[in-house]
This record gives sequence, C-alpha cells and structure tokens, in this order.
Amino acid sequence: MPLRLSQNVDADALLDRDPLALLIGMLLDQQITMEKAFSSPAELARRLGRDPAHDRLDARQLAECDADELVTLFATPPALHRYPRSMAGRVQALCSALVEHYDGEVTLIWSGVTDGGELFGRLAALPGFGTQKAQIFTALLGKQRGVTPPGWREAAGGYGEEGAHRSVADVVGPESLVRVREYKQAAKAAAKKG
Repeated sequence: MPLRLSQNVDADALLDRDPLALLIGMLLDQQITMEKAFSSPAELARRLGRDPAHDRLDARQLAECDADELVTLFATPPALHRYPRSMAGRVQALCSALVEHYDGEVTLIWSGVTDGGELFGRLAALPGFGTQKAQIFTALLGKQRGVTPPGWREAAGGYGEEGAHRSVADVVGPESLVRVREYKQAAKAAAKKG
C-alpha cells in the first residue's frame, strides 16, 4: 500500500520511493503538522532543483551543502518548518551521519539487522532522533514498509501495537489521521491533568 502521510499525492509518492525523504519527514515531524512535515521533503527536492516526481534526495548533497544556503532553502516562504534554521541544521547533521556511517544509503540502516532492538538502536543513534522518534520510525517501517525483524513491535513500544492509532506509523489515509489526532489530543489533555 502506498504511503499517505502528507495527504498530498505528489509528496507521498516521493516518500514512498525515497527512504531519505521519509527519514527527513520523520525528523521534521515536531512542532508542525504531520502533513507539513512529510510534504516538506518534496518541496526541499524542488528547491534543490530536483523533480520530486522522478528524482530522489541525496544525502551526500545535503551533507555537503553550504549551511547558510540550506537555511535559505528551508526559510524561503513558505518555510519548510516552523524553525527553519534549526531544522536545516538537523537535516544536515542527519545526512552527514548517513554519509559517514551508511555511505549515504538510508536502507543500510535496516538492511541485515538481526532484531528490532538493533534497528531501534541504529535509529536512536541518528542525529535528531531520540527514543520516541526511533520507536515511531521502527513502527512505521514495520507497519508500512515491510521491515519486520524479530522483536520490531516490542522495540517500537506502544507505537508497534497492532490496531493502535498513536502516531504517523498508523496513518494510512484521512480517517486514520483523524484517529491519530484524537489520540494525541487525549494524551495531551491527560498529561495536563496529571
């Protein structure tokens, strides 16, 4: 099933075929709507002179990009994120780590992992990823990308539960997006009471 995270056909098509775009979308998914976070990689591709309908993002190009130029690409209206300077730096750090540890090839993060714990550990070690992001991305890979090493659900924590609607890992269309939003709003309300 094709990804439907941004709710934009063209942006989702890029996420579907480009693991780097998907990873960057996950990195950007904070303090902005999920749709904005996951549509921004397609806009970033356009601003880099790539056709998001056919091309992919390149970790090496982003890692080697002039930092100020990358901030400009992020900040040009409409900005790719609420915090363009900070997130441009995080994307560049992520891409630098991918080049250094995985030769710029995102799929090497999960290729050959022996179990979900190893997958989670590799994701959690990436710049801009912490425990929660690594768990959510582990769940996304398992639920929607077929990356299911033994123990992946356990490594993903509650995000790996079947039938859950807790995160982007569970969004497969507009209806599930509404359910994820309702879950997040309920969790925030409970946290305020607690």
